[in-house]
Amino acid sequence: MTATHEATPPAQKANQRRVAFASLIGTTIEWYDYFTYSTAAALVFAHLYFAPAGDGVGQLLAFATIGISFLFRPVGAFLSGHFGDKLGRRFILVVTLVTMGVATALIGLIPTYETIGVTAPILLILLRIIQGLSAGGEWGGAALLAVEHADDSHRGRAGSYPQLGVPLGMLLSSGVIALMTGVISPGEAFMEWGWRVPFLLSVVLIGVGYWVRRSVEDTPVFKEIQVESAKRKAPILVLFKKHLPLVIVAALIFAGNNASGYMTTGGFVTKYATTDGVGFSQTDVLLAITFGSFVWLVSTAVSGYLADRIGRVRTYVCGFVILIATAFPLFWLIDTGSLGLMYLALGTFSVGLGLSYGPQAALYVELFPASIRFSGVAISYALGAVIGGAFAPTIAQALLQATGTTASVSFYLVGMSVISLVAVSLVRDRRGIDLSVGNEAEQNAGVWRVGWEEHRIVD
Repeated sequence: MTATHEATPPAQKANQRRVAFASLIGTTIEWYDYFTYSTAAALVFAHLYFAPAGDGVGQLLAFATIGISFLFRPVGAFLSGHFGDKLGRRFILVVTLVTMGVATALIGLIPTYETIGVTAPILLILLRIIQGLSAGGEWGGAALLAVEHADDSHRGRAGSYPQLGVPLGMLLSSGVIALMTGVISPGEAFMEWGWRVPFLLSVVLIGVGYWVRRSVEDTPVFKEIQVESAKRKAPILVLFKKHLPLVIVAALIFAGNNASGYMTTGGFVTKYATTDGVGFSQTDVLLAITFGSFVWLVSTAVSGYLADRIGRVRTYVCGFVILIATAFPLFWLIDTGSLGLMYLALGTFSVGLGLSYGPQAALYVELFPASIRFSGVAISYALGAVIGGAFAPTIAQALLQATGTTASVSFYLVGMSVISLVAVSLVRDRRGIDLSVGNEAEQNAGVWRVGWEEHRIVD
């Protein structure tokens, strides 16, 4: 929390703990839902909803439905950014959480193509779009809730809590699906009904997340915005008129991590490692991805501390260097057919994912001025997801089918990480900057590190 928002230490610490838990559980629930869909797209949707297209095309279509939702993330970000800067961070978080959970549960109830024909994939795509709209607003609200409540010197650590929700959601999703494939509904039972259970379980998590989110107050910065709301222009218009270069660069910072992350979370590695050429069982691969999720979780937590110690930008650089170094070994080790080496591959790759993701909330929040911060953070994140992860599994699958080798996929991942490495090198590390509405003059100045004209707003 900035110096302009004082509170007694015990009350402040108790509030920050509630905020941290609220942002963590909310993003965990959201991404559990999202990753459950991605895994199902790799394992069952091609057979149950796109069978008439054939195995190869059907799998591409199943992966493409992952990407379709990303195209609607910017729409969700536009809406949540506008109303988040107008109505509050907490309000948007509750709306996106409930919407995502309902859409996920309904996916678990859709009949197959064999039962209702072309209506089945249409319903699947429509609900996937709703998931995309929800995800477009979720992260920005969670990031602002965590960082704007935090002490100046601990924003990196506070901002890592919503980031932790992503590997936690993946850990929970892959663990539940591994349980379904290996114990409760192995073989044909999983294809018949077992895959639906993880989707339906999201109903239970919605109630918990909704209760937690309702118990947290909105941020001090938003309360200041409310006082001056009559003087403020439409946040979206100001963002794109005065801050478009910053939005683009911020989006590119996220793109490399998102493209790399969707090799595992988007189902490509799951599908690739279970093919006849490699030969792992679904359960073995899911358990290995669960292990990778745990490493991602730990490295994300560590990156929050590093972001406060060595800076957001330096932590990012470490992460992208690791992603570049492990892009080729990731598939080389999987191709050996050794379960232990697959664990090693996913573990080392996930270290890079964590270090290039944990500092993101703090970096983004500190880049944008207070009155348009929700819009800037949410839209940059959504656009980065479109550029990076939207069709990463589809692109990877197409490259594999076209070239017959994962080397093409690795080159693609290296290219995306290099772009993000360059992008993050363009912005300044702004640790400790006052985030309050009264400090927008400083917030608008000195964003760019090299080669750019100093960034300012002139009203």
